[in-house]
Amino acid sequence: MQTAKNILYGDKSNLQPWGLIILLLSKCARANQRIQNKTIEENQRVLAELTEMIRTGHLIHKGVVNVPFAKRSKDTESAIFGNKIAILLGDYLLVTANGMLAGLKNQDLSYIISSALRDLSEGEFFGERDEQNMPLPGKPKRNIANDVYDLNFDTTCLEIEDVLGNPRREWTVRAVFNGASLLGRGCQGVMLLSKQSREMQNYAYHFGCHLGLAWQAATELQQLTSDSKEQFSLASAPVLYALEENPELYKVIEQAKGDVKDVDYEDMKFNILKTDAVEKTQALYDDHAEQATKFVESIGQNESTDMIKKLINTY
Repeated sequence: MQTAKNILYGDKSNLQPWGLIILLLSKCARANQRIQNKTIEENQRVLAELTEMIRTGHLIHKGVVNVPFAKRSKDTESAIFGNKIAILLGDYLLVTANGMLAGLKNQDLSYIISSALRDLSEGEFFGERDEQNMPLPGKPKRNIANDVYDLNFDTTCLEIEDVLGNPRREWTVRAVFNGASLLGRGCQGVMLLSKQSREMQNYAYHFGCHLGLAWQAATELQQLTSDSKEQFSLASAPVLYALEENPELYKVIEQAKGDVKDVDYEDMKFNILKTDAVEKTQALYDDHAEQATKFVESIGQNESTDMIKKLINTY
């Protein structure tokens, strides 16, 4: 129910208009074409719709609650029924999206979007998880360089060696797996349908990924700095940066590896705010927002580009 509420109502942190971004980018690409093609325009609209469907279906599936067989009783019947609805609804959206993708009859586009689906699936198995499949951060390492993770335009699997325990690299890989890759491939697909060059497709992919990363950083920043007492992800950027500065906090997480709900989130939040994690997360957002702006400006300069730049900085 919480997942459905977030999708239907949401708040400022949940209003990430992926479909609108893809449509504006397609308009930006068409502005560079001498001949307008209604078929291409319609296909780009379908791509925007199916990308949103895949994203929503994935979010609904992540709302499934693990109820161990030994603990099932009358008290858990509603949760089990809710799981069935979540699975059916998520499956319906994903199947419909795949049907729309097949209807476009473009093998290269199907391959690109399929690589994003693979990333979403692999993201559910990256790093340690509690019994509810909630992500747990990697154990912080000492004396490591906080280097940047290079996004790969190739559709092969992501390179994830020496990632866990390195705040920026770990966060980037997690965020790319969990959605940024899908937005990037959707943006790349727009360029493919517009018959743009490989270089323009590269720009679009990196734009989408950096935008997804910027919005993810902003969302996590809002969750931590707001007055809300809701549970936040232990694999979010502020937590990872706080663990780097204060490794003793990891002991609290280790004690709750069975269920992240056992963590005292108010105390964890208090300790995180005592570090420079907020400033580093803000810098993370600024960096990716700047990169997204540079890449979209490389694609074109028109009204659509101006609107996209405004949406990048909506946080």
